[in-house]
Amino acid sequence: MRRVRSRIMVGLCLVALVCAVVPLLLILGTLLAKGASSISFDFFTKAPATLGEPGGGVLHGLLGTLVMVGLACLACLPIGVGAGIYCSEYPASRLATATRFIADVMNGTPSIVVGVFAYAWLVARTGQFSALAGSAALGMLMIPMVMRTTEEMIKLVPNALREAALALGYPRWRTSLTVVVRSCLPGIVTGALLAVARIAGETAPLLFTALGNQFVTTDVTQPMAALPLVVYKYATGPYEEWHRLGWATALVLILVVLVLSVAARLATRSRFGTRG
Repeated sequence: MRRVRSRIMVGLCLVALVCAVVPLLLILGTLLAKGASSISFDFFTKAPATLGEPGGGVLHGLLGTLVMVGLACLACLPIGVGAGIYCSEYPASRLATATRFIADVMNGTPSIVVGVFAYAWLVARTGQFSALAGSAALGMLMIPMVMRTTEEMIKLVPNALREAALALGYPRWRTSLTVVVRSCLPGIVTGALLAVARIAGETAPLLFTALGNQFVTTDVTQPMAALPLVVYKYATGPYEEWHRLGWATALVLILVVLVLSVAARLATRSRFGTRG
C-alpha cells in the first residue's frame, strides 16, 4: 500500500512539473517561431522606421531599458541591501518589524498600483512624463525584493562567524559589512539579479511614468522608450511590420530575463555548492 501511495504522489508531482514547464516551452517556442527571423544586427542598432514603413529597429527601447533599469539599480540596490542588513542584524526592533511588514505588502502589490502612485506623486505634480519617474517606479518594485532576499541570505550565516569577529575586537558595523555580508555576497547578488529581471519586464509602471518615445534619446527628464513599452505598442499597432518587430522584441526581452535568471542560478551554485 505504501508503494502505491508513493507512486501516486510521484505521478502527481510529475504532472505538476509538466503543467509548470509546458506553458514556458510553448511561450518560448511561439516567440522563436514568430520573432527569431526578425532579429538582425539592424534590429539592435537602428531607430524605428517611419510609421508603416518596413525596416528599423528597437535601439530606442534597448537604450531606454538600460537607462531606466540602470538608474533604478544605482539608486535602490544600496537601499534594499542596507535595509536587509539592518532587519537581519536587529530583527526584534520595532523599525525592523515595520519595515519587514511594509516590504511584504509591497512585494504583493500589483505593479500597476505602483505605477499609479508614481504618476500621482511624480508625473502629475511636475506635469512631465520622464525616464526619472519610470526609474523611480521600478525602484519602488526593486527595493522590497532586494531587502527580503538580503535578510534571508544573512540569516543563513552561522552566528559563530559573528562571535569570532566580535571576539577579535571588530565593531558590530564592521562585522556586519566585512564578515557577514561578504560570506553571503553571492546570495545577495542572486536576489539583486532576480529583482533586475523582474523590473526589466514591467510595463504597467512605465505606461504611467516614462510613457514611451519613438525616438532615440538619453534625456532622463523626457519620455523614454523601453522594451516592454515597445512590445505593448507594436503588438497593439495597426501595421504588420510592427507586429513582426513586436514578436522579435518580446523574444529579446524574455531572453534577457532568462540570462539574468541563469546568472542568479550560477551565483547561488557558487555560494552553496549545489549541482544541477
